[in-house]
Amino acid sequence: MRIRLPNKRYKPLFEGDANDGTLAVRSSHDVSELALPVQQIIQSQDRDLPVSDVLTMDQLLGKSTLDQSFDATLITALAVLSLLLAVAGLFGVLSYLVAQRSGEIGIRMALGAQRPQVLGGMLADGLQPALVRLVLGLAAGAATTQFIKSMLYETQPLDPAVFVAVAALLIASAALAGMVPAWRALRLHPMRVLRME
Repeated sequence: MRIRLPNKRYKPLFEGDANDGTLAVRSSHDVSELALPVQQIIQSQDRDLPVSDVLTMDQLLGKSTLDQSFDATLITALAVLSLLLAVAGLFGVLSYLVAQRSGEIGIRMALGAQRPQVLGGMLADGLQPALVRLVLGLAAGAATTQFIKSMLYETQPLDPAVFVAVAALLIASAALAGMVPAWRALRLHPMRVLRME
């Protein structure tokens, strides 16, 4: 394999802040095989010229996007952590509310209320604050998208698919957090609940 340099005159780099240069080599061969020959050609031109950071274009692009990738991973991890904390908090609050309303649940069940009706009422009571906060959060998210526009990858600032997916995930998480305590309360026998009161 022969490597030939184009017959062009190159000007030296300007003095000052620029103290390094970049040589890009395009080839139809395997680029990993070109690193040593290119270094040898550069050394034959000037032995005092150091050659470092021999990278393929994919490696160079990966290196340039490493910071953004780390930021995106960190933001995703923090978002998952905050979702888990929100679900745990919602679960705790709804468990407390269900425990406080266990007498009411027992009376409703003793008077003939069906389990789906009671479960639906408990879920509605639990989802109402979550839905109000979801609407406020979506409005705040829409207002702040312009500030984080540079961190968005392959999405528009007001991408409806992203907003719908986030809303669906939060509603599903809130419903799951509310379903467990309500279902646990419904499994109790009404007479036992009333005796506990």
